[in-house]
Amino acid sequence: MTSPKILAVGGAHIDRRGQMTGPFVPGASIPGTMREDVGGGAFNALRTAAQRGARGAIMSMRGGDPAGDTVARAIAKAGILDLSAVFLDRATPSYTALLDSEGDVVAALADMQLYEIAFPKQIRRAKLREEIAAADAIFCDANIPAAGLQRLAPLAADKPIFAIAISPAKAVRLTETLPALSCLYMNWREAAALAGMGGDDPVEAIVERLRALGLARGVITRGSRQVIGFEPSGVIDVGPPAPRRIADVTGAGDALAGAMTVALLNRAPFGEALREGMAAALLAVESPTSVPDLSKRAFAEALALVPDAAEMP
Repeated sequence: MTSPKILAVGGAHIDRRGQMTGPFVPGASIPGTMREDVGGGAFNALRTAAQRGARGAIMSMRGGDPAGDTVARAIAKAGILDLSAVFLDRATPSYTALLDSEGDVVAALADMQLYEIAFPKQIRRAKLREEIAAADAIFCDANIPAAGLQRLAPLAADKPIFAIAISPAKAVRLTETLPALSCLYMNWREAAALAGMGGDDPVEAIVERLRALGLARGVITRGSRQVIGFEPSGVIDVGPPAPRRIADVTGAGDALAGAMTVALLNRAPFGEALREGMAAALLAVESPTSVPDLSKRAFAEALALVPDAAEMP
């Protein structure tokens, strides 16, 4: 395995997850536990990629508050070059999720106004252009507004660009950027929103619509159902292995994206790269932290549980 250099542009923020120990009742006070660490789609994926052998740098936005200091320490601890802009008069973005007793998201609140304001301007920085030139690949997420994504894509015209859709509401920001992407990672709700279709539409129809919009390669996760991967040569699916335990589903898609991206950069076949991504996702579901431990032994054991990819008709 080589050590590709990945530049991530996107979310690195405070990630809070409250998990209920009892059944969810709207309007009621429910006992549970609250955990807080540093997350964000781009940052989570980059930390996963680093554990799979990549070198990384990240450009994000944060405030000049204690939360921003926490984010900075997490980036340094991960051994990632920090190119982030700090706004002393702004609050650091945060994501707060409410999980049921099984670890599934019931509701979430994203306080990310700084991303909306600052990303389009900061992408113009000369330093970012230098880092893009030095990178082997670019990783971004839809925490960046559409205007910022449209400015980023031309700067990385000769480098592969990988992206995470983040949420159904934010996925549509990628519409104009789809032809520039090497691979887009999304769940079925995000894929349907991006395709302008409903969640009840067949996944095959959603894939065809995304292809018509210019997306050459993508991955669509569907919870416990088959994960769909498509590229110009065809469509494959892989059955997700049953978790040995469920701690928290948050970050599983980010882990898939980070591990699969490194595999693709190391020229693994698309189906095998997807399997590696799913192994990382399995470990993420089983971990209470935003980014799972991807030690060689743990990863090999998880990969052995992932079925082979199969071609769809």
